[in-house]
Amino acid sequence: MNEMTKMPVPNPANDKNEMTSVSPGKIEGVCVYCGSGKGLDSAYAIAARKLGKALADNGIRLIYGGGSLGLMGEVARAALGGGGKVTGIIPEFLGSREHMLKDVDELIVVENMHVRKQLMFDRADAFVALPGGVGTLEELVEQLTWSQLGRHAKPIIVANIDGFWNPFLKLLDHMKEQTFIRPGLDVHFTVVNTAEEILPAILRSAGPTSESKEAELLRKF
Repeated sequence: MNEMTKMPVPNPANDKNEMTSVSPGKIEGVCVYCGSGKGLDSAYAIAARKLGKALADNGIRLIYGGGSLGLMGEVARAALGGGGKVTGIIPEFLGSREHMLKDVDELIVVENMHVRKQLMFDRADAFVALPGGVGTLEELVEQLTWSQLGRHAKPIIVANIDGFWNPFLKLLDHMKEQTFIRPGLDVHFTVVNTAEEILPAILRSAGPTSESKEAELLRKF
C-alpha cells in the first residue's frame, strides 16, 4: 500500500539538520540524482532502467526526487517493476510540474528544496549521479562539498554514461591544477562508465562490511 507523507519545514531553533560525520557501512538505500528529461542519447534511459532493476534485484531501496518524467521516471519504474522499494521525495510546488509518481511505496511531499535534499541525504547510504541538468549538477556538487568538508563518508558515484560528465570532470581537474582543490581537501568520488559498474563501485567504497555482497553482485553480471 502506498504511503504519502507531508513533511513540515524544520524549526531552525531546534536544528537537527546539521551534517554529521557518517561512516560507510551496510548499503540499504541509494539516492539517485538524475534529469527530469531523458536527454538526446538513448543510453541514458537504458542506464537508468538497468540501475533501477539492479537496485530492486539486490534488495536496495531507491531514494529519488519523486517525479515520473525523464530519467527520474525511468529509474523509479524499473525499480518498481523489479519488485523493489522506492522512496520519492518531492517539494509540493514541483508535484504537478514533474508529475509526481504516486505508484511508489513511500511518497514524501515537502515544503521546499532544502528539506527535500536533507531527507534524501538522511535516507541514503550512497549517492549516484546519472546524466541530468542544473538540478542534478547542484545535488551532486553539494554531496561532493559535504564529503570534502568531512560531513559524511558515504559513497558518491558519478555514472559517466557515454562520457556525459566529461566536461565536469575536466573542470574539477582544472580546479585542482589552479589549487582551488588543495591537498587535504580532496574531492572523493568514483567514476564509472556503465550502469553495470554502479552497484559494485558503491559496495567497494562502502568498506569491508559490503565485500560479500559485492562478490555476490558481480556474479550476476
